[in-house]
This record gives sequence, C-alpha cells and structure tokens, in this order.
Amino acid sequence: MEKNEKIIELVNLTRQYEDGVVAVDNVNLYVRKGEFITFLGPSGCGKTTTLRMIAGFDKPTSGKILLNGKDISELPPNKRPINTVFQRYALFPHMNVFDNIAFGLKMKRLKVTYEDENGKQFDKIEKLKKWEIAEKVEKALKMVDLEGFEKRSISTLSGGQQQRVAIARAIINEPQILLLDEPLGALDLKMRKDMQLELKALHDNIGITFIYVTHDQEEALTMSDTIVVMKDGVIQQIGTPTDIYNEPKNSFVADFIGESNIFSGTMTGDKKVRFIGHTFDCVDDFPKNEKVDVVVRPEDVFLMDEDKGQVKGVITSSIFKGVHYEMVMTVGKTEVVIQNTVERKVGEKVSIYIRPDDIHIMEKEFSSNKYDGYITKKNTVCFADGEFDCDVTQLYPGSFVDEEGYLITPDGDKIDLTDVDVSVEVGLKDIEISDDADAGGAVGNIVSMIYKGDHYQLIVRTDENEEDFVFDTEDTWNENDRVSVIIPKEKIKLTLKKEIKR
Repeated sequence: MEKNEKIIELVNLTRQYEDGVVAVDNVNLYVRKGEFITFLGPSGCGKTTTLRMIAGFDKPTSGKILLNGKDISELPPNKRPINTVFQRYALFPHMNVFDNIAFGLKMKRLKVTYEDENGKQFDKIEKLKKWEIAEKVEKALKMVDLEGFEKRSISTLSGGQQQRVAIARAIINEPQILLLDEPLGALDLKMRKDMQLELKALHDNIGITFIYVTHDQEEALTMSDTIVVMKDGVIQQIGTPTDIYNEPKNSFVADFIGESNIFSGTMTGDKKVRFIGHTFDCVDDFPKNEKVDVVVRPEDVFLMDEDKGQVKGVITSSIFKGVHYEMVMTVGKTEVVIQNTVERKVGEKVSIYIRPDDIHIMEKEFSSNKYDGYITKKNTVCFADGEFDCDVTQLYPGSFVDEEGYLITPDGDKIDLTDVDVSVEVGLKDIEISDDADAGGAVGNIVSMIYKGDHYQLIVRTDENEEDFVFDTEDTWNENDRVSVIIPKEKIKLTLKKEIKR
C-alpha cells in the first residue's frame, strides 16, 4: 500500500440515537496510511462517536466505513485490525506491567499448519509460546521507553507511565490503526505537553495510522498531520494545522483554533475591506459591498506610536502571558487583542498596523434567521419550537384584523389565518434573551458564543427539535445558560408560503 493510499474511508456516515439526537451527520472523509489525523471539537460535537464507529463499538445508522476499500461497518470490534487507547486506561491493577501488556497476546489464538509423517498437512489452534510473548513485550516496552519496568506494579506508575503502558498494550498486537480517545485528558499540564511530543515521536517510529480525538487545540496543532474540526456532528473544516490556523473557513473554526480577532466587515472594492473604521488592503477577493467576517490573529497586529499606524486607539488592558504581553486596544466600542513582547501601558495612546497577508476574509455564516412557521388561531406565529406575537397584516399590505380575529384584506375579503403556513425571517440584531423562562416565546440553551470585537454572536438551541436562534448582543452570557428568546412582534417578518384561496 502506498503512503498516500486511503486506509480508512467514511462514506455518508451518520449516527442517530433512539431519542432522535443526531450525533454524527453525514460525515465524509478519508485517512491515509501512516497518517496522524485528529478529530477536534467541543464536547458533544460527535468526534468520540465517530471514533467509536471506526472501532466498532457503535454501529452507524447509515453510511459505510471502509478499511482498505472493504466495508467493515458490520464487523465486530475484535475482528478489526484496530486497537483503542481510552482516557481511562483500563489497566488491570492486580497485574504488573508485563502482564498488562501481554494480556491480549495470552488470549490470542493462532492457526498453525503442520505436516505429518505421511506429508499430509493439518491445522492446529495454538497459543503463543512464552518466549514469543516475552519477545513482543520487550519490543513494545522499548517503543514506549519503559524498558526494565516489566515487574513494576501499575499502582506505582505515574499517569504518563500508565498511559505509555496502555499504548504498549494497544500496539503489541500490531494493529493497522491505533485510535486514541483523549488519552492525555487525565494528565497535568506539564506531563500532557511532554506526552504530546512523545506520542508524536512514537507515531513517527512505529509508522502506523493514528486517529486521535481531543478538544484541546494545542494538542491537535502540535501532533497532527491533518485536523478535522467538528461541530454538532458536522465537519467544519479538514486541513493541515497550518491551513486550519491561518485559513479558517468560518468564525467557529477561527474562534475555536487559537485566539482570534473576529470583526464584522464590508468589502469596499477590489481586495479592500473596511472594518474598525478603516479600509485595509487584503488578499482575498469578494464582491464589492458584501458583508464579511474578518479574522486577524493577535500576533499579527503590530503596535506603533499613535500617529504612525492605520488605526488609532487606547490600551485598556495588559496581561503578561509568559512569552508575550496580551493587550487590548479599544477603538471606539471595538476591542482589538494584540500579542507583543513589548508592553504598552494601560491608558497609552497607540496605533496599529495590519499587513494584507494577515487579514483573512470569510463569508458570513449568518445574515439572518429563517424558519418555516404557521399562524395560530390567536394570530400568533409558531416556529423554532416557540410561539410569538406577530403582525399578520404584513401578509396582505393594507389589511387589518377585525374584532373576531379575521384578517380583512383591502378588497374586503375575510380570511381565517389558522394553520396557514408562512416563512419567517428574524434579523441578527432583533433577538433578545432573558434568564426568565417565561419571558420569551421559546426556551433553550446557549450553545455557542463568539466575540466579534464589539459584540458577541450567540446561538441559542431549543430542546425539542434543536432549532437555533442566532443573534448579536453586547451583553455577556455563559455557554450552557438556560434562557428564553424574546423577539418584538414588529421584528418578525412574515411571508405566505402560498396564496390563500379566498
């Protein structure tokens, strides 16, 4: 098999649970032989479920898993040439290091072909010989740098050593693929950083395919050949660490990978974009007057004296982060985060310079909220798992509602709007939220919060059908806050899905 040949391929892979929750939604990707690929995303994004389906612990609802071109979707875990290392290493505390690593080999049975005195061949199922097991354990211990630890009790090992024992146990059966489900999560920060480098070195030495799951961006950037960023069971972007960091496809990726300044901007001409009150040259080409999201990494913002840069501001915060200062410059109401090895004091008037190559332009993910809805007998509108007051007269300009609740058109027609299907549109600045569950027309949890320089963009997701309300606010909330959604009736735009027969 060539180095660039696919070893694993996921085709339209979907996993839906009995309660209707879709954990993985139509995922398509491939993994090359010998690659170190990382699934990265927040809790609940579907990365571990994807890993479990590759391992065989979960079955796909639909789609296929191909190994070397063959469908293994229905193959049980023990029949797959794949081993898994979990966050909880599941080592046997009553066994020493040697016996933990050798456990799988002792259970293994091989078919051995013999020949009798008459030249007739026959097969026997046999265990591995003791010397064969000892030889393999010795080799595995050498790979994970634990020679001489054979007789040590598991309880005497550090977290990093236990993790290496778990890896040795996984690789001793010579799997084609090693799956690692947040294996460094139980370690302290220093040990985790050390083990990141050790894991990468181990991968380079043994050459098998690693599929890694983490929510830690630094781990993904440090170790991976390829990163798969996931959100809500959907792949957001696939690329090298450099591509993911420097060329994020949307504001979620930009916000999740490293630190970012994300601004709302407008294209003003050929490779020119206006944000934070200034028109900058850039390298991305978008149509004139298009609203865009602009990403600038804090380390790419150059601090200058007050009159020498492109945009003036005032330093309002400065924190020493060990290798650099992280400062905030305020321009009007907008905050620009800057990382620099030279500190500018709070209150100091400065300016900034941003190079064209350091400005990354992205299409806006959201420009408004659009839903399917229907009108109730009370002339309210139901959509997105909620019910809201609305102005039904906008369905027929010049109409009014009579005392009985019927819509009277300019032609004098009397219309009962009950159960009439409508399209609903709500702007990003037209939604408010409250921690009073009875204050709004729908209830949900904040599942995303991205800072965009002078405001936050939040997503509130409902429980029943997982409908999303996306909106901009200057208020600070926390992810997972339980809130109600408030939309003024005049901000709800309604259009008929089809003409009503009169």
